[in-house]
Amino acid sequence: MAFYEVYSHPALVRYRTSVCSKASVFLLLVLGLTYIVPLLVAYRSQGFWIKASSYEEQPLVRYQYQVLLVAATGPRDHLAWSTYPNLNHMLGSRLRIPLVSVREEDTNQDGKFDLLTFKLQLPLTAEEQVTSVQLLLSFSYQLFRMSTVVMQSLVYVQHSSSVPGAKLFLSGDLRLQQRTPLPHRGLYNIYNVSVIDGSSPFASAYDLEDIIRRYRERNLTTVLSCPMPVWTVGRAAGSPFELNAVIRYPVEVITYRPGFWETIKFAWIQYVSVLLIFVWLFERIQRFVFQNQVLTTVPIPVGKAHMS
Repeated sequence: MAFYEVYSHPALVRYRTSVCSKASVFLLLVLGLTYIVPLLVAYRSQGFWIKASSYEEQPLVRYQYQVLLVAATGPRDHLAWSTYPNLNHMLGSRLRIPLVSVREEDTNQDGKFDLLTFKLQLPLTAEEQVTSVQLLLSFSYQLFRMSTVVMQSLVYVQHSSSVPGAKLFLSGDLRLQQRTPLPHRGLYNIYNVSVIDGSSPFASAYDLEDIIRRYRERNLTTVLSCPMPVWTVGRAAGSPFELNAVIRYPVEVITYRPGFWETIKFAWIQYVSVLLIFVWLFERIQRFVFQNQVLTTVPIPVGKAHMS
């Protein structure tokens, strides 16, 4: 007559020993190796505690309608104009008021501007020729996804040529530069002050070298990336010098310092991934040691233990 299996279950055997025995020492050693060694392996393999992380966000950028323009018309001559009345008053005969047109566009209709179109026409006499241009534009720059960043930033444009020009065209991206990661939460507004002190009556407050030097000492700055200037020559007599710029506001990769729970989450994942290997390995080592009585213990099947 043929037999077939109708039911099965694993048999549980308990192995007992005294507190002061080799088996107890072996158990303590196995527990230490199982849970402590994976922690050391994960920690020593680098990257256990993440010190910086990153995310993507399109900033909220607004043009502040603050301009400082310097155009060289000779080895020692230049024309200038700004939106700062105190500076314009100090320029005297070198002040030349241009025609300026500005347009910001939200191309994807998400409530945030995506680019700025800036056009400037500087009137010139027939004898004046522009060989170099320096331009400062001021922006309001904000981030909201992690920490709330509110700051005032600049774009500096500079181009020169040995051949007098009629037009300068620029197209680039307004890029954020970080020296250190941002906090993961809270308000970060230490740079929410005007980069140029427009209320100052002193000429030193409008010195381009000093402005750029102080600006570049900040942790957060903006630069015009890949401007790709196009310098056009051949200005007609009586025509103004034109400066056209297209500045885009792209999505940025922001670096920040993770908080406590985010740090623990990534550390725990690394620890558990190593721990599972050690648990599997030492479970089989213990089974071999106790089933084969390598260390003396008293095996008691669960059924017999209940009967005694």
